[in-house]
Amino acid sequence: MNTTTPPRLTSLSHGGGCGCKIAPGVLSEILKSTAAMPIPPQLLVGIETADDAAVYQLNDEQALIATTDFFMPIVDDPYDFGRIAATNAISDVYAMGGTPIMALALVGMPINVLPAATIGRILEGGQSVCREAGIPIAGGHTIDSVEPIYGLVALGLVHPSRVRRNADARAGDRLVLGKPLGVGVYSAALKKEQLDAEGYAHMIANTTKLNTPGPALAQLPGVHALTDVTGFGLAGHALELARGANCRVKLDWSAVPLLPGVRELASQGFVTGASGRNWQGYGSEVQLGASVGELERALLTDPQTSGGLLVSCDAASVPDVLAVFRRHGFDDAAEIGEILPAGQGARLLVD
Repeated sequence: MNTTTPPRLTSLSHGGGCGCKIAPGVLSEILKSTAAMPIPPQLLVGIETADDAAVYQLNDEQALIATTDFFMPIVDDPYDFGRIAATNAISDVYAMGGTPIMALALVGMPINVLPAATIGRILEGGQSVCREAGIPIAGGHTIDSVEPIYGLVALGLVHPSRVRRNADARAGDRLVLGKPLGVGVYSAALKKEQLDAEGYAHMIANTTKLNTPGPALAQLPGVHALTDVTGFGLAGHALELARGANCRVKLDWSAVPLLPGVRELASQGFVTGASGRNWQGYGSEVQLGASVGELERALLTDPQTSGGLLVSCDAASVPDVLAVFRRHGFDDAAEIGEILPAGQGARLLVD
């Protein structure tokens, strides 16, 4: 019998969670030629605005949401890794205003390194989240991989009139963020075994909380745009809103919610490499106020795994948006900024 202790999951991955994403500048270069593909009229949302999912209209009452997300381990516990990856993948359906209907599992595992029991726990974690979301895992695909990889293809439905893109923000809108920031900082500390039990508990609670307010938010007439904050950080996904609507975004940094202890951990140097790559990719479009220093910049670009919904809505709808979040248990949701008309200079202003 083999009694060798299996390696830490995070030791097998060169980057964990949504910090695995290709840097935004590199991704833009890779994808720049794909926009020339023919687009059928039924494709309501494609790749043109870097939205969270594709949306294809089936009939007058239904549109299909299709998305996929997978990554290497962000934590060492296999069950928690599966839960986080599944929550993150399903989030993109909610971010389009839709309701998930089923998922397919994407599994790549180093089968000569990880015991079958460990791999099984990863899959069990993903299944537990799909049960919570009320959907089956109806199939999938597995490969023998050098690094552990797990995620889902997630499918959902939405009424065509309730699709909420990331490109439809309007000047004068307010921005509301559903979850606090800091998952990347937590993951950097965890990888160096410097995250305590309380911090780990906050990390798991945040990353396994399904973004269920999405469909209810999409039913509010004053909600114009929706996205979720993931690997490009708050700054990167706010910039996607700005570019898509040809507007500018202004963030009030003092209003942005943070996970407990994140500021202190970041000040000790627990910052992911993806944070720096994010800034390299889009920093030229960001103007930081005098009170926003290097620490704040690291948190603005911190890659979020299974992050919160970012809502652009008219000012009168802010109380209703916050009420939806509260009903679903998102007590940290906060108004964090506004959409400004197009102008000269940076697209994202942070004060």
